[in-house]
Amino acid sequence: MSGMTLAALVTAAAEKFAIPGVAVAVWTDGTETYAGHGVTSLEDPRPVGEHTLYSVGSISKTFTATAMMRLVAQGKVDLDAPVRRYLPELVLPNEQWTSEMTVLNLLNHTAGLDWRLIVEVGDADDVLAQFVARLADFEQLAAPGTRTSYSQVGYNLAGRIIEKVTGLTFERAVASLILEPLGLSDTRYAMTDIMARPSVAMGHNADENGQYAVARQWKDNRANNPGGGVASSVADLLRWARFHLGDGRAPDGTRVLPAGTLHQMRVPTAKLQSSTLGDAIGIGWFLRDVDSVRTVGHGGSGNGQFAELLMVPERDFAVVVASNASPGGVPCNQAIVRWALEHYLGVVDRDPEPEPYDQVRAAEIVGAYENDAMTFTITTDGSTLSLEVLLKPEIRAASEVEIPADYDPFAFGLLPEDEYIVTSGALKGQRGFFTRDDSGAVVGADLAGRLFTRLS
Repeated sequence: MSGMTLAALVTAAAEKFAIPGVAVAVWTDGTETYAGHGVTSLEDPRPVGEHTLYSVGSISKTFTATAMMRLVAQGKVDLDAPVRRYLPELVLPNEQWTSEMTVLNLLNHTAGLDWRLIVEVGDADDVLAQFVARLADFEQLAAPGTRTSYSQVGYNLAGRIIEKVTGLTFERAVASLILEPLGLSDTRYAMTDIMARPSVAMGHNADENGQYAVARQWKDNRANNPGGGVASSVADLLRWARFHLGDGRAPDGTRVLPAGTLHQMRVPTAKLQSSTLGDAIGIGWFLRDVDSVRTVGHGGSGNGQFAELLMVPERDFAVVVASNASPGGVPCNQAIVRWALEHYLGVVDRDPEPEPYDQVRAAEIVGAYENDAMTFTITTDGSTLSLEVLLKPEIRAASEVEIPADYDPFAFGLLPEDEYIVTSGALKGQRGFFTRDDSGAVVGADLAGRLFTRLS
């Protein structure tokens, strides 16, 4: 595959993973290159291109973090200030931990908050205020700054801070602070704006027979816009990456951020253990060393849509991939990103090999784990390990919108030091780790930055 062109590689990957529509953008050697394959929707097929809008999920967090950093640069927000300085109304179960939580804790996932709160608060301009008012019983996992735990709720709080400081809705504030100065005309939050565009990718989810159905819910609700509400194109995301590779100026020369503030976002602020997300977190970005080269990036997932943005600052390189089908979207995007790293930079990204099956280690981890929305169950047949991650039935039953089907169980293997790697299925290559209590017993498991607590 190393001799392929980008266009040929994208076509091969899309066909291998059965993705209806894939769009890719690459920045290398001072040149933008685009490739696309397939269609926006199997029901209304139109060709995908560099300006096709995809739901890019958690890549949205990089926009929220950058907007916050512009407020920091303007002296309107202090990263080390307690969240309560800006949100005095915030109430969470542990008063001490809540009072200690800082703005930086929200942006680097060290606030000690669980993953997300599934609650419907409508679509009005006060959705984030309403969301904050619903947090009195929301689970806090740890004291701020003591561990990383990926949290959508933390970014919703950051979004509300942006609203309070600017006096604008979150979406209007981000547009004013970031999108408009950078000319990101394909990047939108409102569904009315998104669906008015000429090319919009629809998500697709496979049923138990592998047949695709078009996803009817296009993106998450408005309350989750700070962490997952952006729609964008690979052309805009490449411009976004080029901004972060630059010196803080827009293409027309306008100073958007001081260079030092922009570069601060990719300086490690917290370490990550055995995570596919990265080795460390900066401010809004995940940092990972690949083949002795530092990469900076973020991924995102939606309802049958997946996106990946990866930069290599020391080589002035970036690659963006968006795909519109589950379960093949994640492995398709990963294959394209890895090819681009090797093809353009000679950087090889390989998964670690799991150790041989160990009966003693397997016995320590077999069992059931859960977080607020999902269950995580490990079983063994005496020679291999299997992992099943399911949305809780009550969450699925209570949802008023379509939810994709759960993935089939994954094979996985153990790595040294209580770490593991998924070795098959849609999450192949995902890494995580187990935590122990003071007695040495396994009491939790992390996957994709999310903590699952072991059930007794």
